[in-house]
Amino acid sequence: MEDWKTAASAATTSSLPPQVVISPCAACKILRRRCVEKCTLAPYFPPTEPLKFAVAHRVFGASNIIKLLQGVPESQRADAVDSMVYEANARMRDPVYGCAGAICQLQKQIIELQTELAKAEAQILNMKSQKMINFAETLQYQESIIQQQPFDNSSSFFFDADNVGLDNWEPSWK
Repeated sequence: MEDWKTAASAATTSSLPPQVVISPCAACKILRRRCVEKCTLAPYFPPTEPLKFAVAHRVFGASNIIKLLQGVPESQRADAVDSMVYEANARMRDPVYGCAGAICQLQKQIIELQTELAKAEAQILNMKSQKMINFAETLQYQESIIQQQPFDNSSSFFFDADNVGLDNWEPSWK
């Protein structure tokens, strides 16, 4: 009798298709709808990143996100989703200006840094020119000292063949 129960249970389990539990995408979870196999949002809003869709949905709305994705070529959809999520985050932080506010802030910072760089480069040029001026003044001072000292021809500083006795000099390699 027990063999009959095991055989019956084995027959019922083998006749049913194996059930694969697929987690719905983050968009379908938040929208509380069934995630179909060809869900447009599933590749871009995985179930592990629910905040990504929540922020974009709060700012743009699900229907607008879907419309936008359908209007974009499939090769550019991931970039479009990233841009929407970035814009949505910026809108959450700054509801009036959004990304434009962040861009203006960065441009202002670039201008400040370029001004600081120009000042530093001017200081470097000023220091180099001051160094050249100091070098030129040092050379002029040394020349004036040399010109003030009389030249003595009696003591020969240079090599003199008469004083050394090189008349009898012969190379050793002969």
